[in-house]
Amino acid sequence: MSPVGTKDYYQVLGIPESASAEEIKKAYRRLAKKHHPDANPNNPSAADRFKEIGEAYSVLSDEEKRKQYDQMRKLGPLGSFGFGGRPAGAGPQPGGRTETRINFEDLSDLGGLGDLFGSFFDRGRRRKTKTTARGRDVEYVVEVTLETAARGGKLSITVPITDDCPQCNGTGNAPGSRPKTCPECAGKGTISFGQGGFAVSRPCPACLGRGQIPTDPCSRCGGTGQITEQRQILVSVPAGVDTASRLRLSGQGERGESGAPAGDLIITFKVQPHSFFRREGLDIHCTIPINVAQAMLGSRVRVRTVDGKKVTLKVPAGTQSGTRFRIPAQGVEKGGHRGDQYVQVKIQVPESLTNEQETAVREFARIADLRY
Repeated sequence: MSPVGTKDYYQVLGIPESASAEEIKKAYRRLAKKHHPDANPNNPSAADRFKEIGEAYSVLSDEEKRKQYDQMRKLGPLGSFGFGGRPAGAGPQPGGRTETRINFEDLSDLGGLGDLFGSFFDRGRRRKTKTTARGRDVEYVVEVTLETAARGGKLSITVPITDDCPQCNGTGNAPGSRPKTCPECAGKGTISFGQGGFAVSRPCPACLGRGQIPTDPCSRCGGTGQITEQRQILVSVPAGVDTASRLRLSGQGERGESGAPAGDLIITFKVQPHSFFRREGLDIHCTIPINVAQAMLGSRVRVRTVDGKKVTLKVPAGTQSGTRFRIPAQGVEKGGHRGDQYVQVKIQVPESLTNEQETAVREFARIADLRY
């Protein structure tokens, strides 16, 4: 299928779509030799033909470019990529051809095709249009303690936000100075890459898509028109968040252009490890030490919870090291459900004894007939 209104590089080289890399190279060498301007001094069109052949070879000889070009050919009309020429929706042109304009920023679902053009729109994206461009979202990672993650709470964070410079209102010009037309893009704000139908355009890197550059750069932003400020934001941490949980704060991202809505702040939580508690889902686990006497005779011990309070745990006589006890409803609460707290006891044996303690232990061992 040949794209409407653009060159078909396979036809230019006279090869089928299934041509191998070696066949492409041979066709190029043959045609380049035949149409080289030095070999055709009396043919003024030879230079254009030679240029066309080189253009086709530069695309089809590169495996990745060829793959992306083949994807675009399947789209049909490629006579205008939306980078100049007639306005979008211009309708039929002379000769009955209808121009189709394509916004390549919306082709993310086409795999490599969207990736090809995505890189051309990263710098200067916010200044591509001066109408109602919504501000960009800002993503930020916030570390919280396990207790805060379990109970929820308030947290003040400082987020770096890139915004228009207030001194120059985003123009990049020092107050009172006038900008000049960008020599790189001649004031268009965009520059094009490629030739013929296979061409793309991106915001000019010299003027960041503004079409103008400052004659006297703003002293605060250095002429970029943007500054990064540290914004203080109070975050309400929902109870039950875990590592990788996300929270979207509407309107807390970068400011929109020309009064457009601001972007959002997207927070990703990271729960810090705890020295005592360990979380598994909505349940909390911990380990507490008890001595030999408590294990043998039984005891009551006080255990911390993630709520910051302590509860009493009854340890029965004869408890073995490693025994686990459940304290109901003392885990993490989320969505109306609350987990439990599991306490594992670990019997600690003293490393040394006083003479009195050793005598008592030996007497106990004799009476109980313990072997040691």
